[in-house]
Amino acid sequence: MEIQIGNRLAEVTLLSKEGNNVSIEIDGKIYHVDICMFANGQVSILNNGLSYNATLIKGNTGKHYRVALNYSNYEIDMLDSQAKYMRMRKKNDLEKQADKIKAPMPCKIVKVYVEPGQQLEAGDIVLTIEAMKMQSNISVSEACTVLEVKCAENDSVMAEQVLVSLKLD
Repeated sequence: MEIQIGNRLAEVTLLSKEGNNVSIEIDGKIYHVDICMFANGQVSILNNGLSYNATLIKGNTGKHYRVALNYSNYEIDMLDSQAKYMRMRKKNDLEKQADKIKAPMPCKIVKVYVEPGQQLEAGDIVLTIEAMKMQSNISVSEACTVLEVKCAENDSVMAEQVLVSLKLD
């Protein structure tokens, strides 16, 4: 998952957890820490022989936290895959159309609206995908021609898998 700390985004993966011993990967670096969380929001962390005490205050949404650590406060948001996808999609919508449409995340192809040779205009819908019980339309941002459709309805596809090849006009 992604965690937003202020303006910084960090990719965080839980590798293992046995009791208080936790192994996590943060932006490609692995940490082995001992974490003890108390009911009052206090958190004790041991990492490489150093001890940290923090206060964790949960926000109303359950995905927002305020963390007080070493006389500093940090606003932290847990971004689920859906939020990450929507952010990526918004960013991609502002960029120039690529010659390939790729799956933004593991998903299921719900509907294919195009076929090879078809001319498309900006805003035309190419596919509908479903991920995490949410359907999203994938459209083109500029005029192009469909060269190849590499998926079919009901296919399960992986992130970054090429779904449609395009010739940009």
